[in-house]
Amino acid sequence: MQLAEKVIAITGAGQGLGKQMALSLAQSGVNLALVDLGKDQLDETRLECEALGVIARCYVANVTDEQQVIEAFGQIETDFNQLNGVVNNAGIMRDGMFVKVRDGQVKTMSLEQFQSVLDVNVTGTFLCGREAAKVMLNTDSKGVLINISSVARAGNMGQTNYSASKAAVATMATVWAKELGRYGIRSVAIAPGVIKTAMTDQIKPEAMERLIGMIPVGRLGQAEEIASTIKYVLANDFISGRVLEIDGGMRM
Repeated sequence: MQLAEKVIAITGAGQGLGKQMALSLAQSGVNLALVDLGKDQLDETRLECEALGVIARCYVANVTDEQQVIEAFGQIETDFNQLNGVVNNAGIMRDGMFVKVRDGQVKTMSLEQFQSVLDVNVTGTFLCGREAAKVMLNTDSKGVLINISSVARAGNMGQTNYSASKAAVATMATVWAKELGRYGIRSVAIAPGVIKTAMTDQIKPEAMERLIGMIPVGRLGQAEEIASTIKYVLANDFISGRVLEIDGGMRM
């Protein structure tokens, strides 16, 4: 796929990795449909993308709300009359032990803590992937669904909810590739390792040292490295049904 003048939707585009993905794609001439909960943050991303000479529009939506997602992607179809891909990036973490003993008492992960992560990471990806595929079919747009998984999909202590969700979105990408290939729609998952973000900046120095020690390349990943992988997947029309691990050699 030639990237210039294509239209890509990005969820969770108001900050962090989503914002970096948007800016990186804008540098390649991609027009953007930016989806997130916070209007102010979305507007900041939009303005920075427009400064790079592309069309960028904002769609405020909760990815766990089916009607809001349907309306957002319906508006994207109206606004652009094409859609060449979606990056299902919106996600949350609410880490905690499955069960643990503290002061002689057994503590457990609550259903709400488990379900909230599944709602955003899995249900949100399902809804946005489904609606994006519908727009692509309605407008006869060839392209790709990209799910952001994680190296934690292999299972990580203290992340029953998050690991389960990231395994699910990777599997969904494989299923969608098999179902949608006949329509010229590809599907890929990207599984980042530990990426430098505002969240990792809060990790204590001693914990960060131990973490970096687990990564063979000896450093955290950069948001731009994930963004460049997005562009690679979009550009290479023979990649589909695979999970790309961008983790510096880290294995969990």
